[in-house]
Amino acid sequence: MSNSNERNVYFGPDSLKKYFDPDCQPPLPLVELPEHLNPFFHDGVRIYAKMMTMHPANNVKAMPAAKVNGRSALNMLESSVVPNKTNTIIEYSSGSTVISMSMIARVMHGVQDTRAFLSNKTSDAKLKLMQFFGLSITLFGGPSQPEPADERGGIQSARRMAKESDDIVNPNQYENNNNWQSHMRWTGPQIFKQLPEINVLCAGMGTSGTMTGLGTYFKGVKPSVVRLGVCTAPGDRVPGPRSFALMRPVEFPWKEAVDTIEEVGSSDSYTLSLKLCREGLVCGPSSGFNLQGLFQMLSKRKAEGKVSELAGPDGVTHCVFLCCDLPYQYIDEYFQKLGAAEFPAIRNERLTKVDLHRYDEAWERDALEVLPQVYGSPRPLAQTPLSEITLKPQHRVLDLRKPADFQAWHLPESINVPLSSLGPHTVSPFSDPAVLEAQWVELEQTFGDARLVSDLGSHHVLVVCYDGNTARVATSVLRAKGLDADSVRGGHHALRMYGIGSETTGPEVSVSADCPASKMPIASTVSVSAVPP
Repeated sequence: MSNSNERNVYFGPDSLKKYFDPDCQPPLPLVELPEHLNPFFHDGVRIYAKMMTMHPANNVKAMPAAKVNGRSALNMLESSVVPNKTNTIIEYSSGSTVISMSMIARVMHGVQDTRAFLSNKTSDAKLKLMQFFGLSITLFGGPSQPEPADERGGIQSARRMAKESDDIVNPNQYENNNNWQSHMRWTGPQIFKQLPEINVLCAGMGTSGTMTGLGTYFKGVKPSVVRLGVCTAPGDRVPGPRSFALMRPVEFPWKEAVDTIEEVGSSDSYTLSLKLCREGLVCGPSSGFNLQGLFQMLSKRKAEGKVSELAGPDGVTHCVFLCCDLPYQYIDEYFQKLGAAEFPAIRNERLTKVDLHRYDEAWERDALEVLPQVYGSPRPLAQTPLSEITLKPQHRVLDLRKPADFQAWHLPESINVPLSSLGPHTVSPFSDPAVLEAQWVELEQTFGDARLVSDLGSHHVLVVCYDGNTARVATSVLRAKGLDADSVRGGHHALRMYGIGSETTGPEVSVSADCPASKMPIASTVSVSAVPP
């Protein structure tokens, strides 16, 4: 394993190829768990996480698809990809393998079309992740982890398609020996170079490629290393690994690569993964799965008084477990598996269902700026006789205040659209979530009337309230419905400062579902500058 790129910089026209080539990378980090994460620390045990998540593709499955011996060959792709002929890669994969293949196929071979065959029980988050990386997805029914030889499953369907077409390649991670041999080529030597004192190696068993390669490597270079394989508990499921029963048909020589096997459940896997993430080692559930398997083995040894038998000449037992992938695509599963008690509560969670539209500072207008655009007058509005103040064509002014307050004072020719959730002493919706919820729901209902929205649709709408905040929410709602709307910053309080408005003795003007704005009478006004004290 060469490593001449100490600066971790990748130059030139083939920079991306070098970036994905383990021979051009510094070793992936090996991080010791601090004492509070290691329950066996005082038993002379040191535990290290091999951060396979730090590979450019962010998961352990990228290694089988990387370059071999410094040449432009791929471990699982080169044996079957034909330059200028292969157009499509097809692989049955739960996510990490095929995502890594898609990236490396583009970078190394220029193959743009990678297709994922996978279970119809795959989570929506993982499906979207594969779509994000440009993968074409085909779903299959039946077991979420089909036996590799089952003709009814997606593994054999991918294999058949590749046999039927010369331009399709199916690397088949379940049968391709380049899968596990990649870990003999890179992962094993990296770990041994970083920690020659290693005494225990732990990895999960899925296709078994990782454990087969690592176990085979350490059997050759340091036979004293205890090789621990971890399988899922019967009837349980952790993304990636398999149950021991499902390992029987796997054709890799995994039985010769492990010394002992532990079975781990999903609850422990997600719990430990969450704990590692919160402590700074960001990793997915299969990483917590591997660590729990190691804990179980050490617990059994401790109960038998045999932990010290694992130690090396320095009297310390050095254990390495693999962190295989990241947690983000499994976020929903963490909440399902562990329950709400494991996660901080969200304050004001009621707001996740309301106030769903965007805001823009440009929609909240200063009165002196916006009123001349709405009203026509040759002089400043506060100095203009009432007869000379009229709404410009294609403008509407909506006042959300109570009818009595509207009657006492309002902008000329404005229309009252009173809200039951708004009063002169109502606190700002942005300081009380209950107020925001009530106002947003009412505004959605009010402006959900198709006739009203249709009438307003051809107008610029200016919205006024007591302090400007509810009008700001209303503007967000109106804009979401495609209307050209603004609000007055500071609302009625700001308008009073400029002496714009009127006392009225005319009829109350309000909008209802049976009386759209176009049919409303215009409130009579008697004075431009008369403002109540």
